[in-house]
Amino acid sequence: MESWTGHEVPRLPGRGGPLTLFDSARRGAHPSRPGDVATMYVCGITPYDATHLGHAATMITFDLVQRMWLDAGLTVRYVQNVTDIDDPLLERAERDGEDWKVLAMRETALFREDMEALRMIPPAHYVGAVESIPDIADKVLTLLKDGAAYRLDDGTGDVYFDIAAAPEFGYESNLSRAEMLEIFPERGGDPERAGKRDPLDPLLWRGAREGEPSWPGGDLGPGRPGWHIECAVIALNLLGESIDVQGGGNDLLFPHHECSAAHAERLTGRSPFATHYVHAGMIGLNGEKMSKSKGNLVFVSRLRADRVDPMAVRLGLMAGHYRADRTWTDELLAAAQERLARWRRAATAPSGPSGDDFLAGVRERLGDDLDTPGALALADDWAERALAGTGTDPEAPALFATTVDALLGLRL
Repeated sequence: MESWTGHEVPRLPGRGGPLTLFDSARRGAHPSRPGDVATMYVCGITPYDATHLGHAATMITFDLVQRMWLDAGLTVRYVQNVTDIDDPLLERAERDGEDWKVLAMRETALFREDMEALRMIPPAHYVGAVESIPDIADKVLTLLKDGAAYRLDDGTGDVYFDIAAAPEFGYESNLSRAEMLEIFPERGGDPERAGKRDPLDPLLWRGAREGEPSWPGGDLGPGRPGWHIECAVIALNLLGESIDVQGGGNDLLFPHHECSAAHAERLTGRSPFATHYVHAGMIGLNGEKMSKSKGNLVFVSRLRADRVDPMAVRLGLMAGHYRADRTWTDELLAAAQERLARWRRAATAPSGPSGDDFLAGVRERLGDDLDTPGALALADDWAERALAGTGTDPEAPALFATTVDALLGLRL
C-alpha cells in the first residue's frame, strides 16, 4: 500500500538531545534509548470514515516523536498499518449499500490527503491488513502449534489466543481483571462467547461466514484475521522482535495494545515487545466526547474544504499536551489562527532575539515528553519580542521559522 507524499524536513544547527517519553506500562516518563535506528509502530485507521481530529492529534504526536529522533541524528524506521478489513468497515459498507473495498480505498486515500496537508512525515512502510493476511495466518498457525491458541468446537473455524500463555498479560495497561472485563466488550471484545477458555481471550482468526469476505488460511481454513494479531505480525515482520515505541490513542491501550504485545511476545519469546507504549489523549468537541455514535466528529477534510489552514489545525491540536484528553472549540481554532498569523509576521521581521537560544529551548521542551504547550509558549515569547523590535540578530527570524518547521511541523 502506498503512503502519502512527504516533504523535506529542514536540517537544524547542531544536534538534538535525548527524548523522554511517558511509558504506559511503567506509568512514568523514561528516556527513549534507540540504537542508530529508531523503530516505531503506530496503529492506523480502520477506513470506514474520514479522518477526524482525534486521528489527527494522535498522528501529530508520533510525527513529533519522529522529528525529535531525526533531529538527534537517528535513522527512523516507522511503520503504520491500515485495518482495511474489520467488522466496523463491513457494517458501514452494508449500512450505506456500498462495496467495502471501494469504501476502504476511498477513505484511505482521503486519510493520505489529510496527512499530507497536515505535514506528517510519512511512514517508511504503510501496510494494509489485507496484504498481510498470508503472514498473519502463518503466525496464527504457529500459536496453535505452540499451544498458545485454540479452536472453538462450534464448527465456526474461529481461533482464539489463550491469555494463560501470556503470564505477564496486563502489565502494559495496569488494569485489574474487573476493569478489563468491563472495557473488553466496549472495544470489540466478546467476553460472553461460548466455548472460550477465558472471557478475555482475544480472537486471532475468524472462520469464513456466509456473506462475509474471507481468504485462504491454509491449515487454518478460510477466514480473516483478528485485529490484535494484525498489528503484532506487521510490526514483527518489518521492525524486528522488539521496537522502541508502540503508539496510538489511549483507547487502544486495552485491549488492542495489550493483546498485540502478548501475541508478539509469545511468538518471539522476548519481553517487553516495546520499550515505550505511548498513548495520546482523546479529542472532544465543546466539552463532549467526540464519537461517531454522537455524530459530533470534526473531520480534517471538512475543515480543509472550509478553507481552514491545516497549519492552524495542527497548531490548535498542539496547544494541549498530547497525553491529555482535551476539547476542540471554535475559540481554540481562532486562537490557533491568530497565533499562526503572529508567528508568520515575526518570521519576516528584520531581526529578532537569539535564534540559537530559541532552538535550544524548543529542543528542551519537546525532549521532555513532547511538551508542546511549553514549546509554543517559547515561540510566542520570541515572536512578541521580534515584533516589538527588541532583538538584534538578523539571522534569527530565519532560524525561528526553520525550527518551527523542523521540530513542530509548521510551515510559516
